[in-house]
Amino acid sequence: MSIWIIFKLLGSLALLMFGMKAMSEALQKMAGPQLRHVLGAMTTNRFTGMLTGTLVTASVQSSTATTVMTVSFVNAGLLTLAQAISVIMGANIGTTLTAWIMSAGMSFNIGNLAFPAFFIGIILIYQKKYRYIGDFLFGLAFLIFSLATLRVTGTEMRLGENPAVLDFFASFSYNPAVDSILKLYGTTFLFLLLGGILTFCVQSSAAVMAITMILCSSGALPIYQGIALVMGENIGTTVTSNLAALSANTQARRAALAHMFFNVFGVIWILFIFRPFIDMVCGWVGYDVTMTKDSTSSNAFMANAAKLTFVLAGFHTTFNVVNTMILIWFIPQIERFVCWVIKPKKVDEEEDFRLHFITAGFMKTPELSVLEAQKEISSFSERMQRMFGMVVELLNLSSSATAKEAKAQAGDFNKLYTRIEKYESISDNMELEIAKYLDSVSDAHLSDDTKAKIRAMLREISELESIGDACYNMARTINRKYNAKQDHFTERQYDHIHQMMGLTDQSLTEMNRLMVGRKETFDVNRTFNIEHEINNYRNQLKAQNIVDINNHEYTYAVGTIYMDLINECEKLGDYVVNVVEARMGVRQHG
Repeated sequence: MSIWIIFKLLGSLALLMFGMKAMSEALQKMAGPQLRHVLGAMTTNRFTGMLTGTLVTASVQSSTATTVMTVSFVNAGLLTLAQAISVIMGANIGTTLTAWIMSAGMSFNIGNLAFPAFFIGIILIYQKKYRYIGDFLFGLAFLIFSLATLRVTGTEMRLGENPAVLDFFASFSYNPAVDSILKLYGTTFLFLLLGGILTFCVQSSAAVMAITMILCSSGALPIYQGIALVMGENIGTTVTSNLAALSANTQARRAALAHMFFNVFGVIWILFIFRPFIDMVCGWVGYDVTMTKDSTSSNAFMANAAKLTFVLAGFHTTFNVVNTMILIWFIPQIERFVCWVIKPKKVDEEEDFRLHFITAGFMKTPELSVLEAQKEISSFSERMQRMFGMVVELLNLSSSATAKEAKAQAGDFNKLYTRIEKYESISDNMELEIAKYLDSVSDAHLSDDTKAKIRAMLREISELESIGDACYNMARTINRKYNAKQDHFTERQYDHIHQMMGLTDQSLTEMNRLMVGRKETFDVNRTFNIEHEINNYRNQLKAQNIVDINNHEYTYAVGTIYMDLINECEKLGDYVVNVVEARMGVRQHG
């Protein structure tokens, strides 16, 4: 076999993988938000969830993308894990459309269709309005061209006429009259393992399916071993997603494990009816399983072998449909099983700095990445309100009326202050990590709408980090006063500080309502009204503070610390308004 034929084969497989990736990404860019809305709206029960997963995956040609969107919805609380499992089952059916496209491409000469697609695609790419359609056509053209090249390369390799290749695969064939049943299962397990390893290594089940189709349609690989390779591909692709999910949160790992359980269970039951099931699919397609190279003419044998691409596609679809029909009734049990296997990590989520929604292994397209980042920013926002709550608690601990109470609470005070310090460090890290992630997303080919979202999110995380700084500044001020053993605030000062902190907490609550909800239903004027109230109250207390110091109601030093806390609350209110404006897309607060 010529070295150039091998390179032609490898290059065609590379083109196939690139074409599939380009098509999938272009489709997701064109319909990203709509797909998310469809997933959220159509998963009311296990059957609609399965149907939704099938349709979405068939549309975007990527079961991984559907799985990622589904997991992100589980994280956001929009879907239960049980609903997510039904969508993933549907995604397994939807992804079988790829095999039908490939079998058609290898059975008919469609290579010439690639060139008009290339020509129209390049014109559309340079037109801003239609560039995603151009990207899709380019991906489709690469896919068609690669399939046509693979078809020609498979013929040039003449594997069906190579004695060494034929003898190699013949050594694995099973003859019921001579061989024991162990050989049948041993051979099946060997090819199943080979299919899984190949898929894991090349990270593309489509590429391994293409190799299987070339080997089978050339007459070199018997259909039973070819089907075993396809079954191995089904498991191999779930190993990849489980490894990617290792760095993800608990629900993502459970969804990935459910996907693997689904495919492994299917392979187990199909092994019990392996040959009868394949013979049934062959009968549907019109492939004669009894025909051998020696029993008929070469042309008749090759014409029969050419049908094997459709047998592989037919088996892939039938297997996944039947497997889904069996397991869809046991979704609650599957959910309990994956929850039992993967238990949540026993860590204090508040104290644990880890991005919960953003995971490198799941970053597939900019549209999905933006969704993940939005969830992470919502988590960041909620964490900052918890931090402010700790500052209020710290103030209460510092106001012990007697020396005995102060001594008893000193340990609690220091522990809480250390916790606030840790939160300040967490807020710095979260800002840097989310910004780094958004920066990597912005390197991709983005729509104007997505670019605007990323700019807004970068501003949001900067302002949220400033909220963390303001909380920490208040905690330091309280700590300085506490350790200096200065006079306590008067009862009236405490009332004023608590009233100001109450207004500030209201503004944080409004901000978080926006971050976890839909901005179309959010009344931004409520945030502006609270901010005006904070500003007016700060000005009132500032004027009153000067009068009270002049009247010797408390010392100048106590008055300074008192106004530091009031001013920091007012600054925090400004940062909240900036976050709200960034999310709402209104003009910057002045």
